[in-house]
Amino acid sequence: MIFRRLRAQGVLGINSRNAELIATYNSRHLYPLVDDKLRTKQLAREHGVPAPELYGSLSTIHDIHQFPEIVAGREQFVVKPANGSGGDGILVFDGHRDGRFRLCTGLQVSWDDLAHHLANTLNGQYSLGGHPDRVMIEYRVVFDPVFDAVSYLGVPDIRVIVFRGFPAMAMVRLPTRASQGKANLHQGAVGVAIDIATGCTTRGVLNNDVVTQHPDTGAELGGLQVPEWQKIMLMAARCYELTGLGYLGVDIVLDVRKGPLMLELNARPGLNIQIANGEGIVGRLREIQKFAGDGPGAEARVAFSTAAFCRTEAA
Repeated sequence: MIFRRLRAQGVLGINSRNAELIATYNSRHLYPLVDDKLRTKQLAREHGVPAPELYGSLSTIHDIHQFPEIVAGREQFVVKPANGSGGDGILVFDGHRDGRFRLCTGLQVSWDDLAHHLANTLNGQYSLGGHPDRVMIEYRVVFDPVFDAVSYLGVPDIRVIVFRGFPAMAMVRLPTRASQGKANLHQGAVGVAIDIATGCTTRGVLNNDVVTQHPDTGAELGGLQVPEWQKIMLMAARCYELTGLGYLGVDIVLDVRKGPLMLELNARPGLNIQIANGEGIVGRLREIQKFAGDGPGAEARVAFSTAAFCRTEAA
């Protein structure tokens, strides 16, 4: 009964997502373009899509000794597995001195402990399928102050679901104490719906429960205007040409100096965005199908989504 009621309300389930969207619109040979974050970053550079600067990468255990040289003169940086998922293995640093590295949480890490983490990452501890991986060292985003009151420690990111190049649904993921500063819903971050037409936040979800306030700061989640929203929408839409994937999750961060930056892409985006928006996504996907035709350009696709999905929810 519950399944039928949700389906009647246009809620996309995991089986339908896998069979009707991912299997149909995402060719498997394209997955490495988004699963491997180094390849994604290269694609972004080739297509003129702004992304956090890559300071360096490690490919073998022998490369670990290069790490201090890569971060020399850089107080803030991020270490992440190239093929990681769910935010696992990512370390965000706020400074270092004399072989001691300070995480954004304030925790101090010795060089031996950090080298051990790098070795584990290279050996595949955090990679998809446990395969040997590479380590990325990149620019640490300084997030836009619009999210100051509704974020704990980490960097919020904006998730846009893109179907056949059309932005279909959006939310911002806000770090919490429980998520240890990571913008990952499965680790306890808050997902807050964004009205596609206006770029204004509405309501949120925490562990599948609807919330209106941030659990740590108590600040209201609704009514925030996301800066440069049209630019964000266009960036998300252009990721369709960048990857060729028809059903895609685009993660974008707002840097106070550099503006919107494409953080990463996901060929299997989660479904909680529907809970945050208080609406199933199936109806929107059907509307896009009717309009998609021979493939309008990114600007036209954004214009369609902005007009078609003007359905601001009450906060």
